[in-house]
Amino acid sequence: MTDTTGLRRKIWIAFILQAAAISFAAVLGVYGASAVLKHLLIQRALTEEASHFWKRSEANPAAAVPDTFNMTGFVVDADGPKADLPEPLHGLPEGYHSLPRSQGGALVLVEQHEGRTLYLLFKQEQVDALAFWFGVVPLALVLVVVYVIAWSTYRASKRAVSPVIWLASQVQRWDPKHPEVSALKPENLPVDVEGESLVLASSLHDFGMRIEELVHRERNFTRDASHELRTPLAVIRMASEMMQTDPICSPRQQKALNRIQGAVRDMETLIEAFLILARDGDTGLPPEPLLASEIVEDELEKARPLVANKPVTLELDLEADFKLVAPRRVVSVLISNLVRNACYYTDSGHVRIRVRFGEIRIEDTGIGMSPEQLERVFEPFWRADTARVGGQGIGLSIVQRLSSRFGWPVHLASESAKGTIATVSFPQAEPPKLD
Repeated sequence: MTDTTGLRRKIWIAFILQAAAISFAAVLGVYGASAVLKHLLIQRALTEEASHFWKRSEANPAAAVPDTFNMTGFVVDADGPKADLPEPLHGLPEGYHSLPRSQGGALVLVEQHEGRTLYLLFKQEQVDALAFWFGVVPLALVLVVVYVIAWSTYRASKRAVSPVIWLASQVQRWDPKHPEVSALKPENLPVDVEGESLVLASSLHDFGMRIEELVHRERNFTRDASHELRTPLAVIRMASEMMQTDPICSPRQQKALNRIQGAVRDMETLIEAFLILARDGDTGLPPEPLLASEIVEDELEKARPLVANKPVTLELDLEADFKLVAPRRVVSVLISNLVRNACYYTDSGHVRIRVRFGEIRIEDTGIGMSPEQLERVFEPFWRADTARVGGQGIGLSIVQRLSSRFGWPVHLASESAKGTIATVSFPQAEPPKLD
């Protein structure tokens, strides 16, 4: 788990975005409050002050205009002089105005009443002071409180998720074949692992122990089965071969011995395939440099007894040889199942193996398959011709599993009553070295 995708970083980003959103909303609110203060409240105050002045003027024509610390007023008759009127106010129409800073920056209300014009000025400095003390200062305090709360919450969240992060780091370092679960023992857990984290740690510890038991059991099984299953088959094969050399054996007995040897070869191939597939991940077989032509020639020789009593020829077409670094037994089992399957379903004609660079193709003139049958060909225990005696229907299923395990794609093309073409591709193929 990297820092850029870790849980702690995601929480940190979430709190930063939250604090940024709150800050933006607070600043926007203060700006809006300042605008309301400047353009609504003060404008209303000036309007009400002007209305009050006109009432006083009607009662007393000599009433003085407002003149306070924050507000200054001027009254000009329609035909009277404007000498006392400040220059920035000249020419202002009736209404509410905001003078630029270069001209004092005052907020001005201009009203006309019965031939007289009233100018009321409110100092911009007071507006700014009000906006500062009632806007900026509270905003700063609010943001400080928000940041302190966000930081405290982040620290608390970090402490809350730290046991989960610790567990993730421990599990990330596990080797699936040899999981080290000792760190998850109750006595080895950090003090902050409690509650749901403790339950999770205990469950992972039990799960890891279970994995160790399964891996150990699988190794014992493959080791023992490799010896215990091959030994009796070797004895049967050797005994049948010795019996075949006995001159007193009748043709009927010879035929039965041939069937026994064929069944032994089938069992050896199945056992070899099952032992390879039973191993999780690594097959336990060391890779070695192989020539495709050598593997194919060996499998053709092993398959000849399968067509000995049928008008079927086994052919090898070596177009371009290639080298492959892989476990020999795995490649042999893969090719053997395809060749034996082709021989089993071919009653006459030929079984031809073409070797091209990075590709082995097995072509037969057997019974073939329909498109519906071809869709089910890799299903375990499914057979295209159930009327035939022998065969378990798992050969192609084994081929598919081996091809998926080692990255050797297998493609089948078939036509009913015309034959089947099985193609195995080897992306890791290399040109053979020339002596």
